[in-house]
Amino acid sequence: MDSYEKKQLQYKYILITVILVCLVAIISSTVTYHYYFDNNSLKKYTVESNSTSDETIDAISNTLKGFRKIIDSNFKGKIDEAKLLDGAIKGYVNGLDDKYSEYMTAEEWEEFQTIALGDFEGIGIYVSLDKNNNVVILSTIKESPAEAIGLKEKDVIVEVDGENVLGVKDASEVTSKIKGPSGTKVHLKIARGDEYLEFDVNRDVVKIYHVDSKIIEDDIGYISLYTFDTDCSVEVEKAIKELEKEGAKKIILDLRNNTGGLVSEAYKISNLFIPKDKDILITEYSNGTKEISKTKSNNISNMELILLVNEYSASASEILAGALKDNNRAKIVGTTTYGKGIIQQVFSLLDGSVLKLTIAEYYTPNGTKIHEIGLEPDVKVELPDIEDEKDFVDTQLNKAIELLK
Repeated sequence: MDSYEKKQLQYKYILITVILVCLVAIISSTVTYHYYFDNNSLKKYTVESNSTSDETIDAISNTLKGFRKIIDSNFKGKIDEAKLLDGAIKGYVNGLDDKYSEYMTAEEWEEFQTIALGDFEGIGIYVSLDKNNNVVILSTIKESPAEAIGLKEKDVIVEVDGENVLGVKDASEVTSKIKGPSGTKVHLKIARGDEYLEFDVNRDVVKIYHVDSKIIEDDIGYISLYTFDTDCSVEVEKAIKELEKEGAKKIILDLRNNTGGLVSEAYKISNLFIPKDKDILITEYSNGTKEISKTKSNNISNMELILLVNEYSASASEILAGALKDNNRAKIVGTTTYGKGIIQQVFSLLDGSVLKLTIAEYYTPNGTKIHEIGLEPDVKVELPDIEDEKDFVDTQLNKAIELLK
């Protein structure tokens, strides 16, 4: 046997040895894996689609007991019992497969209320999920750090402090990372069209402005409503009266990018424009009962009215738009709205945590379905797709002005 044949034979021995070692490792892992589970009798208790709630609870309880036994015997780490409980409840509610129903811890609920009721610490942006489950900036809050540094409407948030946040299921997953104590910084990577930009934004106390108003042309007043938070109806009423003093005889109410908020505020704003005892909403509850909501007092304004809406006008925005449209009180201009036609109720727990649960679906006074469909505008107008901001023309606002003239 020559030296070449010897080398070839050595290579074959080495290759066979490597293959045998890999096979032994795979077989050993498989045996260990099966022995581990079989020996501990870990079992997932199953339920059928027609099972009772008690049967489901029993299956969950028995399954978790099995998991806990394994965790207690084998988990190398510190166990936070409170986090385990919160995580189990969150998972249970997530199983409803309803993105609007959720369990919130006391801390999460307190933060949510802080933003809804007034000022908060952060950078000052309104956001929503686009069709690709990416978080897009709807607008920056006036005089906020986000406005000052140059963040803009339609910016897509790609990274927060180096962490990729594309394709999330809930925008709050991203906003919770962006918020933080005043005086700290957050690093954002933004997609603006085909361009990627990076910003270091200083967090600060952000004052919430619900309403902006002004005379935009001759006798046409303009009111922009950013969100349906507590007492925003009071601000809208004040804006109407101030515009009337300045000579306004017609109003444009801008609900574009307004993702909603408190249904009660939508009722109150409807009441500013629609006479007493008129239908403004039909609510259908889980037990099949229906409730018709009506205006409760005389309206304060008879001015000609146009509403601006777009694909991010949702929830309370759609309630207000439907009420005004079906009562022939306003023309709707823009694009089809978001399509969130369901209502959540908050159930408080003793420890301060809450269950936010979808309890009803709502329809416009004429019975038009909104959920997952949206409201069609009376006059459909798209915004131009222009990358250079200086060339942008607000075709929707211009159409509203044209109609009022």
